[in-house]
Amino acid sequence: MLFGYARVSTADQNPDHQIDALLRAGASRENIHIDKASGAKASRPKLDLVLQLLREGDTLKVTRLDRLSRSVLHLVTLGADLRERKIGLHVIEQGIDTETVEGRAMFGMLSVLAELQRELIVVNTMDGLASARARGQVGGRRSRLSAEQAALAQELYDARVKTVQQIADLFGVPRSTVYGHLNRETTVPRQPKKKTAAKA
Repeated sequence: MLFGYARVSTADQNPDHQIDALLRAGASRENIHIDKASGAKASRPKLDLVLQLLREGDTLKVTRLDRLSRSVLHLVTLGADLRERKIGLHVIEQGIDTETVEGRAMFGMLSVLAELQRELIVVNTMDGLASARARGQVGGRRSRLSAEQAALAQELYDARVKTVQQIADLFGVPRSTVYGHLNRETTVPRQPKKKTAAKA
């Protein structure tokens, strides 16, 4: 089955161009899902719904990569998830189709770039923390993250690169601080253990 996904950044933008392209590519109107959110926004309910609906053998169609993903890291993580589930990805305007050798090669190159990006982010963060310690800025754990650190924490969490504890260790803050900066709509809360009924 073919599923289409479109995204516009604000309520004022018109998704008709994307919808028309998806229809021409074979997606039925009832299987086209549209989000109205910025690319940086972590929560996109319609994309989450599509990812739940997709099954082995299905294909997800989008007009451009920037409609699907907010970063290279997120894109590669999403592409790997689709590949593991044996779901195809077709990016219409950029001619990327993971059912072809060329399309798979493109995602392979993106994977290398994403890994490099992750390593540079971690190295730069560790260098910054070491520099702060060298200037005597220790004084116990910080209560807050900077805007850049919060954005990095969200990206590492969304891409499943690190756990909340690992992110907290990276920045030298408690887990509660990390949870406080994560988008609550994308953070999966711990489920309480169900009490087993006592046998009569």
